[in-house]
Amino acid sequence: MRIEFSGAAQNVTGSKHLLHINGKKVLLDCGLFQGRRTEADTANRHFPFDADELDAVVLSHAHIDHSGLLPLLAKYGYTGPIYSTHATRDLCSIMLPDAAHIQESDYDFIKLQQQNPEVEPLYDMQDAEKTMTLFRSVEFGQAFSPVPGMEVTFHDAGHILGAAMEEITLQDDDTGQTVRLGFTGDLGRRDIPILKNPKQLRDLDVLITESTYGNRNHDEIRDVEGAITEKIRAVAERGGKIIIPAFAVGRTQEVLYIFREMQRAGTLPDIPIFVDSPLAVRATEIFRLHRGEFDAEFQRMLESGIAPFAEVDGVHYITDVEESKKLIDFPGSCIIISASGMCEAGRIKHHLANHMGDPKNLVLVVGFMAENTLGRKIVDGEKVVNIFGNPYEVRAEVMIVRAFSGHAGHDDLLRFADRTGSPQQLFLVHGESDVMQSYMRDLGDLKSLQRSYIAAPCPGEIWELGPEKSWRRTAELNPVSARYMPATSYCMLSQHYERDDIALPNTEQMTENTTLTSAKQSRHTRATTPKLTPKSAKLTHQQRDYAAGHNPHYVSDNPQDTVQVGGDIPWELLSKRERKRLRGKISSRKRFRKTQRTTRHAQRRNKYRRKR
Repeated sequence: MRIEFSGAAQNVTGSKHLLHINGKKVLLDCGLFQGRRTEADTANRHFPFDADELDAVVLSHAHIDHSGLLPLLAKYGYTGPIYSTHATRDLCSIMLPDAAHIQESDYDFIKLQQQNPEVEPLYDMQDAEKTMTLFRSVEFGQAFSPVPGMEVTFHDAGHILGAAMEEITLQDDDTGQTVRLGFTGDLGRRDIPILKNPKQLRDLDVLITESTYGNRNHDEIRDVEGAITEKIRAVAERGGKIIIPAFAVGRTQEVLYIFREMQRAGTLPDIPIFVDSPLAVRATEIFRLHRGEFDAEFQRMLESGIAPFAEVDGVHYITDVEESKKLIDFPGSCIIISASGMCEAGRIKHHLANHMGDPKNLVLVVGFMAENTLGRKIVDGEKVVNIFGNPYEVRAEVMIVRAFSGHAGHDDLLRFADRTGSPQQLFLVHGESDVMQSYMRDLGDLKSLQRSYIAAPCPGEIWELGPEKSWRRTAELNPVSARYMPATSYCMLSQHYERDDIALPNTEQMTENTTLTSAKQSRHTRATTPKLTPKSAKLTHQQRDYAAGHNPHYVSDNPQDTVQVGGDIPWELLSKRERKRLRGKISSRKRFRKTQRTTRHAQRRNKYRRKR
């Protein structure tokens, strides 16, 4: 049995994890990579698997970074089943055609702008419609078997409507072992409006877990309502507009719910709210069809006759293109909620292009922005950003609210991992490199995971089940993922140094976009990037593990393999045990050197006295 990590490995988007079980291949998620246009297009077009060799796809939820390449899979010839929950199927029925429409529209624009008739979208509407015929929807809690020897059960992940984590039982014919595997997909937060809390997976042998917010917690929504209200009032008084990039599924409905609650309480200024996203409007209709997935509080609200998503009390849904254009010249203040959430596609790009240059306006960021996306550039404070290939000055005020995220924060992630039992292996996915390293250290400090091996695989890595449910990285890579999926400098550095347990492609095989470091690399990333010795030098065991993205808490039984004082591993990356060991050595050395200095001073003093 093997697992290939080809997407969302050392990055957040593009989820793709391939299971090899008893001669069958099952793909967990098939997501679109999002980032720089050229880099993302290259990564998405070079699909890492042969579509006709896949036997089944198991989909965790409908967000495009988890489902957005399913039409490309169908385009390349996949005809097998796609398993999901009922709500995920319904959401994909609107999201995948919408993604195809955006692809077609964007590439039509690029053809005109660049006068390049050969540019084609990844897939079209026909591919999206074909994909929907492959869906097989399953209830939460109902076990099903995608292939012989594999049983899957969906459990509520609490992330968006229909989002599921997967409890998988695998009967491996090669080793005769039964393995319980858990895949979180995107793990949701506890005690947030509308959706139920995520379920807890237990007694796992291996856990594949997201780590998007592995280094920080979220603010509570109730704690930031006052700050949001005050900021919106200030913008309304100066006649500005509030532009909110939000995912059409989940985030838009959550923001609407909170704003409606603030309106009912009389704290939100009386200004119109426009939901300018046809997809969000259709998604809101699907929310009404799946009331059983709402939490008890939201159920009571609906039973009492309150309709949080209704087009009343100043809330307007915009679907028509001409009506959307009229919002540009809307007189006075208003709130415009538009997709996509990372500002990479859809109508939000037009609103930003037309409103970011006015300092009266406010861009209210309510979600996670992946690296190299337009939204991330705005969050990072860049003064000029490119939209549709043209530069636009960012003069509008930017406010970042971290309370609306649908992802579990640091403490929730740790709590979930701690209660899964004592897995033999944890794989961290769906996170940025520095976040994963921080989260990895905290996981290693949990008592329940002291015997667990924790890894953050790089794109293309393949791991194989060994005896006693142990896992090891194989000497193979998925060549397409290793070459074309964007990776951090952390992963790319590891490809330039020898390791005993893996054979990597030659450096000349890598494309120009896989650079060792970035000029804009953050200070924190540079500080925590492992310092490696040249290829000709012998690496210590821990140096190889750090370079490979392995568990920094692992300490070899061979004392010659452990890092010595003055070694090349940064202090921040060491485990608590290793730090204690080194602190003892450092203290002993300090005392020894102090004694030596005292002795030398005494000798010089006595010598001087004898001369006198």
